[in-house]
Amino acid sequence: ADAVFGPAMGRAKSAVFRTADIVGLDTMAHVIATIADGCPDDPWRDRFVAPDAMQRLIAEGSLGAKTGGGFYKKVKGEKGSVILSLDLDTFEYVDTGKVRLAAVGASRKKETAGEKVAEMVWFDDDHGRLAWKVTAESSIYALELLGEIADDIVNVDRAMRWGFGYELGPFETWDAIGIERSVERMRTEGMIVPEAVDRLIEHGEGAWYVKRDGVQYYWDVMTETYVPVPISDGMIFLSSLADSGKVLASSVGATLYDMGDGVGCIAFHTKMNAIDGTILEVIETACDMVDSGELVGLVVGNEATNFSVGANVGLIGMLAMSKDWEQIGEAVSAIQDAYMRMKYCDGPVVVAPRGMALGGGCEAVMHGDAVRASAESYVGLVELGVGLIPAGGGCKEMAFRFYGSIPDGVKADLFPFMEKVFMTVGMGTVSTSAEEAKFHGFLRRTDRITLNPDAVLADAKADVLAMVSTGYQPPVPKRVPVPGSSGIAALKVGVHGMQQGGYLSEYDEYLGTVLATVLCGGEVPAGTLLSEQDFLDLEREAFVGLCREQKTMDRIMHMLESGKPLRN
Repeated sequence: ADAVFGPAMGRAKSAVFRTADIVGLDTMAHVIATIADGCPDDPWRDRFVAPDAMQRLIAEGSLGAKTGGGFYKKVKGEKGSVILSLDLDTFEYVDTGKVRLAAVGASRKKETAGEKVAEMVWFDDDHGRLAWKVTAESSIYALELLGEIADDIVNVDRAMRWGFGYELGPFETWDAIGIERSVERMRTEGMIVPEAVDRLIEHGEGAWYVKRDGVQYYWDVMTETYVPVPISDGMIFLSSLADSGKVLASSVGATLYDMGDGVGCIAFHTKMNAIDGTILEVIETACDMVDSGELVGLVVGNEATNFSVGANVGLIGMLAMSKDWEQIGEAVSAIQDAYMRMKYCDGPVVVAPRGMALGGGCEAVMHGDAVRASAESYVGLVELGVGLIPAGGGCKEMAFRFYGSIPDGVKADLFPFMEKVFMTVGMGTVSTSAEEAKFHGFLRRTDRITLNPDAVLADAKADVLAMVSTGYQPPVPKRVPVPGSSGIAALKVGVHGMQQGGYLSEYDEYLGTVLATVLCGGEVPAGTLLSEQDFLDLEREAFVGLCREQKTMDRIMHMLESGKPLRN
């Protein structure tokens, strides 16, 4: 069930039973009982009963994650932690291994949440029928309670998206699977469909939501007319800008929108928003427009689930297989140059991440003058997982943020700063929130956070205009002292000790020494002052060198094929 009702349906990975474990089964049972007691007239009241399996687990003291076991249990195996799942027939924990479902596999090939959900519910097997049954019944239930739970479909959908992390609410989901087609199947299977749907089909346009002249409307069940979706004053949606013809430049992978007041917005739209040349092209164009005075500043953000999962590793893998080292170096230089343009162009650049900002996506975040992040932003430099190092300026930015925090003229021990940076990058640390990203150094302490993800772009635009109004000036390039050779030697000793202790493979140790060399500024005397370009050159040289290693190629291919890192 969790494989069905997770990302394949546009929902969180924890899905149903893992979420129950996280919440606590005793808490879950209490919530179920409270709903049953407090909603005597609810059409589904007889369903609000804790299942027998849940009650048995509670009686045995297995309350979920807080007691070490519930529907799932984590145990240590020979190759690390293993998640066991509860067999409801034997009530024993078993290792189900990798669950592969045809319906889920088909869903993963789709791009948008709507396409994924539609693929799941119309898939002709048991898992597809499970997805259909739950989706159909919950859609009917949401409509039956309209006017009691919320006054309109918009707020029902928002509650499910904002409160439960769904990509689509029930009415948005209904549109995605098709109103008329789904209603026909519901009635064929004996479900009672509210008459409000018939009136939507007869008097509306066959969808709960429609778009007219760049404005989104929803079907008001009470008045039986389409009404503009209410939005907060000043909120900005890129789809509306596109419908209004506010496109200044575009490529296959990115679009530059006119947000008004002289502010442009660079939005990525490659698969998973992976950074490639088509995105860099639009970044360069946008920076040119700022430098020429056509724009006063930029926002870099989008409305996708994830800001960017990193650079296009598949392209790097192809170039490495062809042994085209020169082109790999040029590709790295192109990313570095584009990000440096963002950092030093004549107007402020505010980066607005939401969801995952990993690898090259994290590096894009770090090169903005400021960041306006969604609270649920997961930021990190994860390149070592594929046998590479951050080379889009990630190592450089971490070094400058930590080593550069020491005031000029103050002699200080660089080793604690070096260790912090090395552990953060070397362990592939990813923040669990925007606030935590500040602790790791991916965001500055002065960067700002917005709770409502739909308000991030508008807030970022306001930040740009505020910086312009106070007389923005581009940052002045500087140099920072580095640990140099002595720092590299110290980190090598530490990494070797971890390898000898069985915590790292031999190749992990090698990657650690390469990373140490870059983060410490190369083989130079301790305290040597290095520029940003010095670090970028070190990054690029190390990156190309690692692409020549077969074990790095193995890691890249394994990640592309399985979606998981390889320890070799």
